[in-house]
Amino acid sequence: MTDLTGKTIAFLLTDGYEDSELTSPWDAVVEAGGKAVLIAPESGELEGKKGHKASVDIVTSDANATDYDALMLPGGVVNADHLRMDEAAVDFVRGFVSDAKPIGVICHGGWILTDAEAVDGKKMTSYASLKTDLKNAGASWVDEEVVVDGGLVSSRTPDDLPAFNREFVAVVAKA
Repeated sequence: MTDLTGKTIAFLLTDGYEDSELTSPWDAVVEAGGKAVLIAPESGELEGKKGHKASVDIVTSDANATDYDALMLPGGVVNADHLRMDEAAVDFVRGFVSDAKPIGVICHGGWILTDAEAVDGKKMTSYASLKTDLKNAGASWVDEEVVVDGGLVSSRTPDDLPAFNREFVAVVAKA
């Protein structure tokens, strides 16, 4: 894998995340030498839809995109829907967009990108049910395992995680 030594990656999520869409990219980042930080709207412990538990490091209201080298947005319908309702989370995402920092997104994680006005003109993929939302927000949606458009790395489902992790780590390493 590509070396992420000295890089800090923010993982933004809340309860109801897709377990493997947190754990697999997290492990890929750490194995490549990066530091992973969990950011959520509320402090405490989060629970994935299959029971995985993770401790929050920083709440969105205290988080600043300038402190991180990249952003990872795991999916899960409940996670993605609730996260986009948190204005501090949306503002946090906008910080990565305005600073042109890498963003990784898988499955339903892309919903918050529509609220952050971050997909216009971008080629990307997602879980199929987000296709219309992403297109309406200006994205060029495709049904592919992994799509890299500049610093945006997107995938569809947990089945795509090996390809997603490889491309996300590579993009972050080059940034």
